[in-house]
Amino acid sequence: MDAAGSVREVLGLQVDEVVERTGGQLSSVYEVRTSADPVIVKVYAPDWRWKQAKEVHVYAMLQPVVGDSIPRVLHVSDGVTMLSKIDGVPLSQAEPPDWRALYAQLGALVRKVHQIAQPAYGYLIDRILEPLPDNDQYMRWQFTKKLREYDELGGAPALHREIARHVDRHAHLFADNPAAVLCHNDFHEGNILVDPDTWRVNGFIDVENAIAADPLIDLAKTIQYSVRDNREKRAGLLDGYGAVPEDRIDLYRLYHSLELWDWFASIGETTHLDSIAQDLAKLVER
Repeated sequence: MDAAGSVREVLGLQVDEVVERTGGQLSSVYEVRTSADPVIVKVYAPDWRWKQAKEVHVYAMLQPVVGDSIPRVLHVSDGVTMLSKIDGVPLSQAEPPDWRALYAQLGALVRKVHQIAQPAYGYLIDRILEPLPDNDQYMRWQFTKKLREYDELGGAPALHREIARHVDRHAHLFADNPAAVLCHNDFHEGNILVDPDTWRVNGFIDVENAIAADPLIDLAKTIQYSVRDNREKRAGLLDGYGAVPEDRIDLYRLYHSLELWDWFASIGETTHLDSIAQDLAKLVER
């Protein structure tokens, strides 16, 4: 892929440098430094072009609501997306002096995302796949699927039974969510970009996991992946977002841990399985 040539041809910019950034199975990613602002060029493998369509669709929904907090889509062609670059460093690589104040910005930002209503529950591409009409059906189906995968991937039978019993006891909470909204579904510190001089949150990236769901499932993933037991982060998140029902948050934290265990087991990455299993056991004790 000639990223420099494509940017010159499509955007009419002089190219100074091309830096290959972190890519993966889904796409190769380049930062093209130009006579104007840098351009991010993503090149999708043929089997993953549907992810390109998803990214463009989700950014189009987000732009009117969060504006410059996301990359702008500059150009889309067959397998190639050009995006503006959000300035800043990943929060995961920073150490702000006031975690509560910074997380309040995150809470306010993700609340904006959750203003975007969706017509049903399910996985998003440029439409909702296998849409379900309510949260109760969607989350029961999701837990059933993830527990089946856990069993097939060699998860401990006793813990499987405990999780299933816990979900059965608390499944009535799913119906407390009345409508689906857009959920980023990966709103953790690695995807948040901040200015380390002012500690302003500049924006977020990586919408490839987006779903239509209960907004609290989004908050729960942020808590499970980034906040953990940090009281300042959690207080800040809720300062910015507003009060939420803790019982549903805990139920969704269980779901995210189960999903993560299944993912690591499915790719043969065993390093973290025991610690995730410990998290699962603690969550079903609540």
